Amino acid sequence: MLSKRQKICFNLFKIYSNQFSNYDKVHKYSIEQTTRESFWKKEAEELYWYKNPEKILDNSNAPFYRWFQDGKINITYNLLDRHIQNNLGDNKAIIFESAYTKEPSYYTYKELHSSVSRLSRVLKDKYKLKRGDRVVIYMPNIPEAAIAMLACARIGIVHSVVFGGFAAEELAIRIRDSKPSLIITASVGIEPKKRIPYFPIVMDALKIENLNGILPVLMYQREGIHVEKDIDKSDKCAIFQEEIDKCHDGVEPEIMNSNDPLYILYTSGTTGNPKGVYRDIGGTSVALNLSMKNIFQISCGDVFFAASDIGWVVGHSFMVYGPLLRGATTLIYEGKPIGTPDSGKYWSLCQKHKIKSIIASPTAFRAIKREDPDATVFKSYDLSSVKSLHLTGEKSDMDTIKWARSGLGEDRLINDIWWQTETGWPMSCNYADPDWNLPRSHSRPCPGYDIKIVDDEEEKELTKPNVLGKIFIKLPMPPSFMLSLWGNNKAFVEKYVSKNGNYYMTGDAGYFDDNGSLHIETRLDDVINVAGHRLSTGRIEEVLTEVQGIVEAAVVSVKDEIKAEIPFAFIVCDSNVKFNSNNDYEKMKEMAKLQVVTHIGSISKLKEVIIISRLPKTRSGKILRGVLKKILNKEIYKLPSTIEDETVIHEIVQILKNENII
Repeated sequence: MLSKRQKICFNLFKIYSNQFSNYDKVHKYSIEQTTRESFWKKEAEELYWYKNPEKILDNSNAPFYRWFQDGKINITYNLLDRHIQNNLGDNKAIIFESAYTKEPSYYTYKELHSSVSRLSRVLKDKYKLKRGDRVVIYMPNIPEAAIAMLACARIGIVHSVVFGGFAAEELAIRIRDSKPSLIITASVGIEPKKRIPYFPIVMDALKIENLNGILPVLMYQREGIHVEKDIDKSDKCAIFQEEIDKCHDGVEPEIMNSNDPLYILYTSGTTGNPKGVYRDIGGTSVALNLSMKNIFQISCGDVFFAASDIGWVVGHSFMVYGPLLRGATTLIYEGKPIGTPDSGKYWSLCQKHKIKSIIASPTAFRAIKREDPDATVFKSYDLSSVKSLHLTGEKSDMDTIKWARSGLGEDRLINDIWWQTETGWPMSCNYADPDWNLPRSHSRPCPGYDIKIVDDEEEKELTKPNVLGKIFIKLPMPPSFMLSLWGNNKAFVEKYVSKNGNYYMTGDAGYFDDNGSLHIETRLDDVINVAGHRLSTGRIEEVLTEVQGIVEAAVVSVKDEIKAEIPFAFIVCDSNVKFNSNNDYEKMKEMAKLQVVTHIGSISKLKEVIIISRLPKTRSGKILRGVLKKILNKEIYKLPSTIEDETVIHEIVQILKNENII
């Protein structure tokens, strides 16, 4: 006999499931060698192809698998021209809301098509860009960033959007790696207590790379907010609006090969330098259409809100490409979950625009919950339009899930999603199933993902439930999975492909429970997840050791109620550094903190810096970061037999106690 809540969930399951109404059968069909190509061929038929693909999966160059290899497609035709031809041109494509301006602005599909195609003309005629060239986009959460992305995609230009929270040095690294022919930016971005000088940061990055005056910049002037006056208008520096206004005719979409690259998106890696994940056009179009349809339940006319930055994969997949493929309306929001002006901002947007579905990080909702613990503000809004809330970027916690349910009501779907920049769309999530195990799991694998738990040493599959192991996914991965790392196939194989060549290594650890639900427990590598943003500890350590007097650094994560994790630094100074007073000590710590924010960005702000005389290491020189992390988080730890000198651990523990950290 089903309980009241189970009946509600069961009814939702019938509404939300679509093809997942017979989950086991559908999932098996999508991963079996004899049937998976039929599954994805059917999904591909929902889109317009200039040439329908006949070769659905090419496995001739494993592990570099390719989907729909002989197909011809253009993603912007599918998300703009196709809808206009189906008489949807007057429908809203984009709603833009800024916490710092008075009124929202809107783009219909016709208006968005006009802006995109005219900017494509600018790229093609003024800048002589051709398919395969790269453009770096460094902009805040504004519609013009989406227009820039789509204008590139329309004519086969590979865009690389850089998160606006990164400083000039990090931007320079991405420019160096992607070798763009143009940078598109804005005059300014807005934060609650400050403004981000986007254009000056671009200029600083170009100076670092000795490209100032060489690499052209196209800048969007934010009229009424901040107009950048220190600009030399020339062939190397032009104004976004002025160039579009000169063009009265747009361009037709370029006929692209399915496996041509759509974009490069840099993600933090364990070796410090960011890695350029790039993905294809055809497979990404098919996978995102399936995601929006079957996971988020978004169709023509629905309003979808991805509370993310356009510079992250959530922004790419579910703010720009995904909703527009479905003919839906996407909300782009410039602001924070709290403080702009209060904890009710997300809910006021949902009420105002009749949002059907929202996706955000648990960090955002924890921040809102801290301001509104009893959900009093939450419940004051009419959220009858909201059918589902999706959490992504990090593991959700029970208290936040309960709080969200108290505000939304029992009859709404709360979906805990697991995915990565590398995959481009969800790998596993909770469906509205009576047997779901929310929020202690990510429920069931999505179509095409054959997820396995393997042991640490032999890469042997672990079939017993509730046994923790590495999470691997059997190759080939489904469509939209990264093609490789930009310009570095060798690193792709080394970082992501198992020794036997049969699996994708996710870098996560977890297990399946007795009900077959997947639980993600932790990261295997040293990437810190700060509010859903992955940061490399190696990169932070590199920046710290550039401070005069600092010779070594170890960065680990400390748990945080709001952001999940925050970087914490242990530094070792050289013998020339003398601490004659507590002021000298604090000055060095502040220098270290400032160095990280200046060179990487505010998202990497350190929780604290501790100055120690030496780092704990093994005899081979490996720093025992895992032990330091456990100490900080007050967890049980065991010293390895290979430790060089265990007394250093006792010294560090005493320092942490003296400073009231543990």
